[in-house]
Amino acid sequence: MRIRNEISKATEDDLQFIANISDALAHPARLKMLKYIMNSNQKLEKVYTKTLVKDFGYAQATVSQHMKILKHAGLVEIKKEYKYTLYYADLGVLMKYLNETKKYLNS
Repeated sequence: MRIRNEISKATEDDLQFIANISDALAHPARLKMLKYIMNSNQKLEKVYTKTLVKDFGYAQATVSQHMKILKHAGLVEIKKEYKYTLYYADLGVLMKYLNETKKYLNS
């Protein structure tokens, strides 16, 4: 019985992980910004808050709120450079999300 409890606990953890990431990706603006950050990171271009504000036309507060949600989910890392905020996509978390979701849906 202990084995079943451990398995179900791991499954619950996996489900919670999937739900948290899905929640973060549920807004079209966050999807667009994450894709933008991923593409910029791939080109080795820095992404600042002001870059997202300029390119997406959102208020700075709106961009910050969306980035806070992506950061909380682990999809984005935030670094400070002087007084500016830089964003980096965490592809490891995204790949884990895709793999866990696929594994869960195929089980």
